Amino acid sequence: MSEIRNEALWESGKRKIEWVRRNMPLLNGIERDFSQTKPFSGLKVALSVHLEAKTAYLCKVLAEGGAEMYVTGSNPLSTQDDVAAALVHDGLNVFAWYGSTEEEYNRHIASVINAAPNIIIDDGGDLVNYIHTEKPELIENVLGGCEETTTGIIRLKAMDKSGRLKFPMALVNDADCKHLFDNRYGTGQSVWDGINRTTNLIVAGKYVVVAGYGWCGKGVAMRAKGLGAKVIVTEIDPIKAMEAVMDGFTVMQMNEAAKIGDFFVTVTGCNDVIGEQAFLNMKDGAICCNAGHFDVEVNMAKLREMAAESYLARNNIMGYKLENNNTIFVIAEGRLVNLAAGDGHPAEIMDMSFAIQALSAEYIAKNGARLKQNGGSMTFNVPKEIDRKVAERKLNAWGITIDKLTPEQEAYLNS
Repeated sequence: MSEIRNEALWESGKRKIEWVRRNMPLLNGIERDFSQTKPFSGLKVALSVHLEAKTAYLCKVLAEGGAEMYVTGSNPLSTQDDVAAALVHDGLNVFAWYGSTEEEYNRHIASVINAAPNIIIDDGGDLVNYIHTEKPELIENVLGGCEETTTGIIRLKAMDKSGRLKFPMALVNDADCKHLFDNRYGTGQSVWDGINRTTNLIVAGKYVVVAGYGWCGKGVAMRAKGLGAKVIVTEIDPIKAMEAVMDGFTVMQMNEAAKIGDFFVTVTGCNDVIGEQAFLNMKDGAICCNAGHFDVEVNMAKLREMAAESYLARNNIMGYKLENNNTIFVIAEGRLVNLAAGDGHPAEIMDMSFAIQALSAEYIAKNGARLKQNGGSMTFNVPKEIDRKVAERKLNAWGITIDKLTPEQEAYLNS
């Protein structure tokens, strides 16, 4: 039971999955463990994450653990059809294709939830939102789930605060082995990979405006600096703004930064970060893109409304000519630039993030019923022992050993 573009593409997808498998040693080890312990035996797992090779390998690891997998993508432009075909060829249930319309995307989300899953692995909160709003009768089947992103956690906490979240959700993004590495080093590299391969333009010597200085914004700014750019940061948080200043970056308001920026990258999780006045202030040829989850950070609706004309300037780049005769270019329709215009985070980075996901899903399988009955908050942090286990396995994969406290040192620190 699947809905994909073309199952005949499976061989290409299989090659992609095998490539990342070679470079994801943590998931290799977890796959071996799960093949013995079968923690998901008899359970259905619904997953909505950017559907490319690294995600596909996570799906296969969960399936090896006994899970009946129901898979969809979390962004219409990040699904790779050959990877989806490879999963279907291996017997998984997949509902996704590249370039889906809003109606198709929602239908695929519905198809995954209609399977009545026991565990939900979400990226941005669409599965959790759908089951609560459209299929509440299926909530009783759900032990709990895991959320991958900052944006999804914002949505979950809002639901939890209002009492609408009805099953426990692990805040995977907040785990140290996720946000300290995935958000900073993964986003930093993959965003510029997407921009560079799509534009084929030099970054050195140009002004790069980074909106948001959380862990993702830090990574994007750091890599821009490494490429020789002059980096400007915009922020709403005074503490993060101070951090940016002390990290050597210029900080100013967006409408002022818009006057001098060459590249603009939004990384905030908010909407209308680049809006009407910023568009009017931009110089001819400015290039905008988004590295936040949803396509609302660069206000595409307003830009389309303002444009006297629009045209395809280059594959995956649209030009919008304004009444003032300046043209603003947008990469990947304002969707996630690192996935809609690239291959996403490096495999070694996602190895850590998906190891956290896999072990958190195992934790839910074992403890979800108890957590669901506890009452109180339905969101919880990934247990520290999972974080530590992932870090220790990663160091081991790198061949690195670290010091341990002696009994005397432990006594001293606890005295």
